[in-house]
Amino acid sequence: MFGQVYKNKRVFITGHTGFKGSWLAFWLLLLGARVKGYALEPKTEKDHFVVTGINSHIESVINDVGDLDSLKNEISNFKPEIVFHLAAQALVRESYHNTVDTYQTNVMGTVNILEAIRVCDSVKSFVNVTTDKCYENVESAEGYPETAPLGGYDPYSSSKACSEIVTSAYRRSFFNSEDNTDVPLIATARAGNVIGGGDWSKDRIMTDAISSLLGNRPIAVRNPFAIRPWQHVLEPLSGYLLLASKAFHKGCNKYSGSWNFGPDPGKVYPVKTIVDKVVECWGCGQWHDTSKPNDLHEAKLLQLDIAKARKEIKWEPALEVEESVSMTVDWYRYFNEQNGNMHEFSKSQIEGYCKKARTKMIEWAKV
Repeated sequence: MFGQVYKNKRVFITGHTGFKGSWLAFWLLLLGARVKGYALEPKTEKDHFVVTGINSHIESVINDVGDLDSLKNEISNFKPEIVFHLAAQALVRESYHNTVDTYQTNVMGTVNILEAIRVCDSVKSFVNVTTDKCYENVESAEGYPETAPLGGYDPYSSSKACSEIVTSAYRRSFFNSEDNTDVPLIATARAGNVIGGGDWSKDRIMTDAISSLLGNRPIAVRNPFAIRPWQHVLEPLSGYLLLASKAFHKGCNKYSGSWNFGPDPGKVYPVKTIVDKVVECWGCGQWHDTSKPNDLHEAKLLQLDIAKARKEIKWEPALEVEESVSMTVDWYRYFNEQNGNMHEFSKSQIEGYCKKARTKMIEWAKV
């Protein structure tokens, strides 16, 4: 997979204790990479990072991306070839309440990681994971291409637009050369509304749904008709891994820049559809509308144009939304009913996803 690029590579991940970061670290281990993570402590004992025991398989540094000196030292000592930046305050509603911290983490955290790799000549590839919400949302029925204006109504979305601009400025100012040689690939990846096992973050629909089902309560749904580009966590991660691997191909600098990773056009669904599918997979349950006219602003319609990724790096989504929901519910059900080895279960889901991608003849999945 991924042209065997990751075998024995040194890969540095910020945010490895988080939901997406822990799944990425796990997948990299299966690909044979040597992984070092830098992040805050996991938020709960139920988090994917904790229940899969990833900590015992990687180097893990617990610290804040706001600590520039520490970040520089850890990267300098590890000498990574590939860096994924996922550390973030990633919740829209949280950003209204902790606004300064959101900007501090999401903007200055980006500056700090770029400063750290700027003085580390081992780095060949850097991928900054931002969000689909970095675009100026005009409630368009068309997917936003990478050239659409950046913006953001709320502090979280705008902080990620800032992170995009910072990355672009660093790429053009410090990771540039006239002949495009001897400079690392510097890219941003835009995806969002990711679901999967082991995410217990507040105000996430899957977290809210599973917690309610486990407690035999109706699922409270804030915005049942809001439309989003839902994906299983492994879908965008396959895009990040594919994108970063391009640094080891001839002419790699054409892959620098921004990239969207999302579902196929037209395969975006309202929140209520996802909740209905969760209830169906779980086998019981119900939900109720808790929307309020004066609640905090959240976009009603959002989708991405993935034509660039499909054409230029041959990336494709592998799952239908029903499969994404089913995989997610299966993970939580196993965690709750079996109290089993989530390391093995998560491993089986990654392997199953890769097998699915191979059956669909997706380029990165070729053995």
